[in-house]
Amino acid sequence: MISHRTVNFIISYIAKPSLVGLAVAALLLFVFPEFRQQNAPDNASSMDLDHRAQGNEWSGPVSYSHAVARAAPSVVNIYTRKITKPTNHPLLNDPYFRRLFNNQQQRIQSSLGSGVIMQADGFMLTNNHVIDGADQILVLLYDGREAAAVVVGKDPETDLAVLKIEADDLQPISVGEPSQARIGDVVLAIGNPYGVGQTVTQGIVSATGRNGLGLNTFENFIQTDADINPGNSGGALVDSYGNLLGINTAILNQSGSVGIGFAIPADTAAKVLQDIVSYGYVVRGWLGMDAFPLTAVIAKRLNLPLSHGLLVRAIYNGSPANLVGIQPGDVVVTINGEPVTDRQSSISQIADVAPGAPIELEIWRQGQTFTVTAVAGIRPTSSR
Repeated sequence: MISHRTVNFIISYIAKPSLVGLAVAALLLFVFPEFRQQNAPDNASSMDLDHRAQGNEWSGPVSYSHAVARAAPSVVNIYTRKITKPTNHPLLNDPYFRRLFNNQQQRIQSSLGSGVIMQADGFMLTNNHVIDGADQILVLLYDGREAAAVVVGKDPETDLAVLKIEADDLQPISVGEPSQARIGDVVLAIGNPYGVGQTVTQGIVSATGRNGLGLNTFENFIQTDADINPGNSGGALVDSYGNLLGINTAILNQSGSVGIGFAIPADTAAKVLQDIVSYGYVVRGWLGMDAFPLTAVIAKRLNLPLSHGLLVRAIYNGSPANLVGIQPGDVVVTINGEPVTDRQSSISQIADVAPGAPIELEIWRQGQTFTVTAVAGIRPTSSR
């Protein structure tokens, strides 16, 4: 049994100092709250740090090596060859000159670009202009393997093409959400600029929804200042976690990058791939009318009390627009309840409607406004 004297000793020499120390520590934590922070454990994974960074809009990964390691194996280098014959000179029709120049040889033109593996079975995307007219297409994989590619289908209206290779252990890229991309988000461009080999450049999203550039029929580009140079075409634009945001397609200055590059959004590219693999062409909605934007100048000249819309110039016989009575001179004011602001957006909006689905159009005609509902047809395409 512990004596009363022993208890007093413990209280005097052990308990009291301990309590005083705890009180001082509590006071210091209250006065200096920064002491409460704890460093991440040494074994915390980089992915955990990435997720923590996502929760704080002002923070981000110090290095993007994990994003590159995740996306780079899905990006390939593409080399094409095109055999051309020299144009015959009129003098070669003469037997004498033909004997002098009968050793003309075929010329081989080569070009380069990039591509993105979308499926493990070998389907990949690149730009149509990278492989257009090519007689041979060679794909160099990230691990050094080479494979011949065949063209499955093309979509010149978005400048995309689907290729297929036969190879094992292919790593398809993870597709992100380009619609959620914000101006200022960090992005990485991965491709084969000037044929030097796979290269990664870094920048930000400079703008979204860019159109009216005259590059493609359908334009909804992601603009970036990440360096995109000749040879990057068809490569990947990925976010800071290695998810595909777009297919790099063009730069503003064709002689070199000036910090203004454009990428086709990944969701648009994925639809092109799916339709070409399934149907051989891209399925888009169509109304069959030729129209141009109604500007303030045109409206004033025609004495029209409108500030926006599409002025119908012509209608195809038997088209969905023709079947619901739309006429040249009509002005389309809204499409499915959305005001018409520019021709490019309206064309894309109609194309996004599945053939057979209804499209509601608000029409202005000679001072009166009415609504018609057309059934979308299938947009004719030169790639079919």
